[in-house]
Amino acid sequence: MPKDDLQMMRDLMESHREGFALERHFYTSEAVYDHDIKSFWNRNWIWVGHVSEVAEPGDYFLFDYGPESVIIVRDQAGDLRAHMNICRHRGSRVCLEKQGSARVFSCPYHAWTFGLDGRLRGGRAMGADFDPSEYGLFPVHITVFQGLIFICTDENPPPLTQSLERLAPLAAPMELENLKLAHEASYPVPANWKLALENYLECYHCAPSHQEYSRSHSLKDPADVEKYGADLRQRSAQIGLSTEELDLTGPKAEAPGSDVYWRRYPLFPGYQTGSKDGEALAPPLGQLTGHDGGATDLAIGTLNYFLIYADHLVGYRFVPRGLQETDIQIAWYVRGDAEEGRDYDHEALTWLWHVTSHDDERIIRHNQEGVNSHHFQPGPLSEMEWSLPGFYRSYFNML
Repeated sequence: MPKDDLQMMRDLMESHREGFALERHFYTSEAVYDHDIKSFWNRNWIWVGHVSEVAEPGDYFLFDYGPESVIIVRDQAGDLRAHMNICRHRGSRVCLEKQGSARVFSCPYHAWTFGLDGRLRGGRAMGADFDPSEYGLFPVHITVFQGLIFICTDENPPPLTQSLERLAPLAAPMELENLKLAHEASYPVPANWKLALENYLECYHCAPSHQEYSRSHSLKDPADVEKYGADLRQRSAQIGLSTEELDLTGPKAEAPGSDVYWRRYPLFPGYQTGSKDGEALAPPLGQLTGHDGGATDLAIGTLNYFLIYADHLVGYRFVPRGLQETDIQIAWYVRGDAEEGRDYDHEALTWLWHVTSHDDERIIRHNQEGVNSHHFQPGPLSEMEWSLPGFYRSYFNML
């Protein structure tokens, strides 16, 4: 009798060769994909947005991944809450609009009505013995780091407190809590979410695949990072930005899923930020007094990645929609008081990561097409793909 998909996955995990890519099965099995959602995505912290997007009581937005949907809302008391978007009656989606403002959430199927705090306020014709207090919306864990909102749908989310406490002073000069959303975009790619995430985690492909990015960002060549690093550290200190690095990943993490990483690296000479012409794009963030020509890689948890220039933040998610359907979601944030047209130009701000994401869509699509072949065999990883083994270990540990 042939093995089922999950047993095959377990056997492949046990036989995985360190320093090699994953086997085809991890990207082509429907059962593995369903297990990914249940045992990896549901158990990890997921960055969903910024507090500025739910500024007033009643403001809400939805975050969807796989078959899951979560409501993030500011309740009447001003507290942030997150609820599963599932009616406790027959399971209908309660909230259908992607974002908005509401006094209550009313299920469109049978009109069960829930408060912003998730409590059931009314269920019609349910009988004298019905207790509404037992049928509130399922709560979701929510935490905020300097304005960035994270959720976890598991009962026992990975511990993040200690890691975030160590990260806080490094990020403080940028005042990430004082940001506003300038633009967001989604780039669908017909590939498994792991291939999309793996592509982000390595820059081995950057030089041959990203011409625009490679003109300004030194990560395509580790020697360039070393060459320009000392000058960057001096410039960063001059504008009030810490030059310390933080690597709480892998064995150094408090627990699987609690990884935190912070490192600033240099752009090439002539580039103040991630722009087409090298010029500044927006006012400096927070307390920074200028532009240092650097960019910070920030990772929080296993699924959440940010690139922070001196004048804007770019956040990335690789959100599963199906076995081989993924949305590359990007959000651009500027200082909270910046005004479009006066302080920044929308097209200039988004240009680099718009063209780079189109490159990535093509790269990842062709990657999936090759992996789908029954003749595919995982090859050895380059030294410049150093972060992939760490992701594989985190993935295996969670599963």
